[in-house]
Amino acid sequence: MIEIMTSFMGISYEAALTITILNQFLMLLPSSMGVPFVAGFITALIPLIIVFLQGYPPGPEAVQAVIAVQMVLAFIFLIFGISGIGEKVVKNLPASLKAGILIGAGIAAIMTEIEPGGRLSETPVAITVGAIFCLFIMFSMYFRRLSRKSNFMRKIASYGILPAILLAIGVGVAVGEYNFPAIEWGITPLALQEVWAISPFVIGFPSLEMFINAIPIAIMAYVIAYGDIVVGEQVINRAKEMRPDEKIEYNFSMLHKVTFARNLLNSLFAPHPGMAGPIFTAGTASVAERYTYGKKSMQSIFSGTNSMLIAFSVGIMLLPLVSFFRPFLPIALSITLILTGYLCITIGMQQVKKEAEMGVAGLMAIILALYGAAPALVAGIVLYFAIQKSRLFEKDDEDVAETEPAEEPPKKLPDEDYVTVD
Repeated sequence: MIEIMTSFMGISYEAALTITILNQFLMLLPSSMGVPFVAGFITALIPLIIVFLQGYPPGPEAVQAVIAVQMVLAFIFLIFGISGIGEKVVKNLPASLKAGILIGAGIAAIMTEIEPGGRLSETPVAITVGAIFCLFIMFSMYFRRLSRKSNFMRKIASYGILPAILLAIGVGVAVGEYNFPAIEWGITPLALQEVWAISPFVIGFPSLEMFINAIPIAIMAYVIAYGDIVVGEQVINRAKEMRPDEKIEYNFSMLHKVTFARNLLNSLFAPHPGMAGPIFTAGTASVAERYTYGKKSMQSIFSGTNSMLIAFSVGIMLLPLVSFFRPFLPIALSITLILTGYLCITIGMQQVKKEAEMGVAGLMAIILALYGAAPALVAGIVLYFAIQKSRLFEKDDEDVAETEPAEEPPKKLPDEDYVTVD
């Protein structure tokens, strides 16, 4: 997030670090109010925010653009949370449009890294090695098999993206793409005056045009965030079954209201390009997994989520850690975006099964990656009605192909003509 704030929003490193720290403490709000999720960013939105910010010059305009998106998103969470229509909106959204949003975010994430003048061209060895290793330990079937047999490999996998970042740092220093950092000691200083100087009370609130431009990307942010909530509920439900000693209850409306509050506070005092998301899915899954081991491992799911967030908050206040990673923030962002891109593309492709859906999703994704949220939403809706709809005025919307008699299946070839791929 610091790399995005300094590069695309045009604010100083010190101010970006302070915003990151303030946002980290705001993440304690949901779990302190009875939400069993580890709060986080809306990660899949990050590449789309970068595309959105490229339409504004770094400086006050780019900061106002982030404020506009975060404010609009805040009120979407508030209205959908109070009315309860959020679930209906997302569930009734065509699968092709959901897929288009995710695949488009994935394409945008990869494009920002590999385009001419991007971070890959500046430090090709470190980023290439780190990205390949990250994808290998997270998605390789071969590594998964190794981790079943080796405790050491399983330990590496348990640290997620961190081993890949550390390897990329080591390689980058070894080949001369980065210099070893100067370690500073003490507590991380806060640049509160600089942060106040970029608040809307000083630089001014976004214009009406900015708010209108922010609506499509805020809608996409909510769709992505709602998908994360569904995954989080599945994780918590599994934990409930394993631990009947604690009654885990949380209110869907409360989750929305708290997310509204975090986004609104961010937008007014510490504009944050990652947005305030309802759940850090990987962190929630880690807490829930340990929670299943019983009371000796974790007294309560709520104390577990708070403990993780407090650890994050303490860690970011330790200047030796912060000063060590400062030169390598571009590596961390690059590997994060490549990983996010891979996940968005794979999850998005799983949303669509029919040829028409694939076509609409693919075209919408390309437009989203190249031109941004508003053109992509318009194009996706137009393509959906032009290509997918077979009954324009009926709820039951089956593809024409499904109503036609199925073709006779091809004759089976002899077994020796088949090749089995494992």
